[in-house]
Amino acid sequence: MKRQDQTPDLSILEEKGYSQDTRLLILHADDLGMCHAANTAAIRAFKDGAISSASAMVPCPWFPEIAAWCRENKDADVGLHLTLTSEWGLYRWRPVTPIDKVKGLVDGDGFLWKGVEEVKKHASPQEVETELRAQIERALKFGMKPTHIDSHMGTLFSDPRFFEVYVKLGAEYKIPPMLMEKTPEVMVMAKAMGIDYEPLYQSLKERRFPMLTYLNPQYQPGDTYEQHKPRLIDFVRKLKPGITELIVHLGDDHPEGHAITSGWKMRVNECNILMEADFKRVLREEKIQLFTYRELAKGWR
Repeated sequence: MKRQDQTPDLSILEEKGYSQDTRLLILHADDLGMCHAANTAAIRAFKDGAISSASAMVPCPWFPEIAAWCRENKDADVGLHLTLTSEWGLYRWRPVTPIDKVKGLVDGDGFLWKGVEEVKKHASPQEVETELRAQIERALKFGMKPTHIDSHMGTLFSDPRFFEVYVKLGAEYKIPPMLMEKTPEVMVMAKAMGIDYEPLYQSLKERRFPMLTYLNPQYQPGDTYEQHKPRLIDFVRKLKPGITELIVHLGDDHPEGHAITSGWKMRVNECNILMEADFKRVLREEKIQLFTYRELAKGWR
């Protein structure tokens, strides 16, 4: 028998009108706005019903395109992929905030740091808050109505100070942040990052923040199509009761994507797999219902 602290709270299912054995899946595409190839792939996937949610990167060059699409498709479940890193070799972006106000967020070339550890080493919580607030404000000025916020490369989960800013801004702007139940996996990850999640979790529950039961980032660069498809299908078949988010990264087969990352083929494969009849058939067979952050946040204040 599992200890109580290892049992996820499934009461949210009943609050939403579902039975305790229901399996809800937020099929979530990261990195919208990163480039044109990411945008066109996500838009196709939304239209096809292959994904139910996504999040956009405000500092990136192609953010205006996805913001324009969101203005025309107000029912689309699109949040903000709050961004403090710029990880690619030659394709880089800068903060939204003027650099002189967030010097700890940028490298010697004036771009956001490539890695999470560099952000932790150089950036202050005040600079992080200034930049994240600017990203949210810019999205609102572009006419977006974000359904949630999350964190590119998990940067905001890597430091307790950054996590505090993340939750604070979610509450202030009334945009639910991506948060997880106190599962064994989450507790292990939090401990590895130096975060004591127990008191944080209790505080979040008291404020009735909506939470995912499970989170699964399925990013494994180098997977071939033949490796990737059965892994995704196996994940879906083994889905547990509760609300699970499956993070995917989509791209269209385009020279732009090829130039940005050697992992472009994985993104193309992932998009194709999700749109195939085989994958959709498995969802039906397993009686898995696609879910959104808009539905997750209903009733939250």
